[in-house]
Amino acid sequence: MNPTTTVDQATKSGTALQLSRRAHLIPASPIRKLAPLADAAKARGIHVYHLNIGQPDIETPACMRSRLKELDAKVLEYSPSGGTPAYVESLQHYYQRRLGMDLRTDQILATTGGSEAILFAFMACANEGDDVLSLEPFYTNYRAFATMAGLNIRPVATRGRDGFHLPAREAFEQALTPRTKVVIICNPNNPTGTVFSREEIEMLAGFCREHGLFLISDEVYREFVYDGRHATSALELPNADDFVIVVDSLSKRYSACGIRLGALVTRNKSVWDAGLRMAQGRLSPPGLAQFIAVGAENLGEEYTRDVVKEYQHRRDVLYDGLRAIPGVSLTKPEGAFYCMPTLPIDDADRFASWLLRDFSHDGATVMVAPATGFYASELGQHEVRIAYVLNEKDLRASIDLLRIALEQYPGRTA
Repeated sequence: MNPTTTVDQATKSGTALQLSRRAHLIPASPIRKLAPLADAAKARGIHVYHLNIGQPDIETPACMRSRLKELDAKVLEYSPSGGTPAYVESLQHYYQRRLGMDLRTDQILATTGGSEAILFAFMACANEGDDVLSLEPFYTNYRAFATMAGLNIRPVATRGRDGFHLPAREAFEQALTPRTKVVIICNPNNPTGTVFSREEIEMLAGFCREHGLFLISDEVYREFVYDGRHATSALELPNADDFVIVVDSLSKRYSACGIRLGALVTRNKSVWDAGLRMAQGRLSPPGLAQFIAVGAENLGEEYTRDVVKEYQHRRDVLYDGLRAIPGVSLTKPEGAFYCMPTLPIDDADRFASWLLRDFSHDGATVMVAPATGFYASELGQHEVRIAYVLNEKDLRASIDLLRIALEQYPGRTA
């Protein structure tokens, strides 16, 4: 039978192929969905300053890049599902040096970026149809991962006027449902730049302990804290080993987003075992990335200190610049390299598209991420997420462009 005839007959008979419910529910990334507009702007000869995505311009450490020159393997074979011994042990050493924490290698699972660690944790800790409590605004891909796992995000709102810090415990109690199984938090926070205090983390741990919930702590920005602050790891909390799962990644720590390498860390043996079985299902994390990552063991404390100092300076440049623009309000970020300013605009999505489609000044424009994609509720219409990952010169140019754009934007509000 001619395959074309079969398809034609199926079409004529009214039979239509249907995608899954999951396929329809997966949201477009607010960080990347405007990429076609950015590409079109570049094709018109416009320079686009990317403030929309957390891609640092700081060099990946030479001791990691040079590892590729040392590779003498004749076959690029599968790596172990849970990670190569060298990579897992390098993370073991990192946690001992950084947090004074003695973890076993069977408490660390190599993952394809922090993204896979989140997905594994969701699938290990909750059944399809269960609920996940998440602070909002939240890292937008939490919603995508929850949808893949068949889970529902239930938001617990934080407010810019409070520095996006945790609300009172009552807010979590009110969001709780009979199907709640997981609470997820990002500390330091993407997208707000908030660093939650130890007291806040302990309150949340007490809530999880009392209600029998897992606490997933996304700590990929652990190093990036400013003004003498300290980011408390959930692994430091007493009496929390049974329900704490930490998501880690090398992407931002070493400016190595492209190697797609992270880890799931937990002292809960059952969760680790479940994660390993999932890891076996996808065969192996990237072997070349793990080979590169081991080079980070040669970095001293001065590397982290210098990088944090640079980001703190960029934070100050951005904060001071945005505060000087009439109608813009924001709290000073405490960590990570993001902020969520409120702008005098009618709609963040419309404004972000307008910047790329209709605005330019001296042959340049900026790209921001509309904040609506970082909320599960209707909030965020007047906010954008800005990543201060550009060097000072480009950052200052971007601030000037935003100021001019806000003066010209047709949907500017009082």
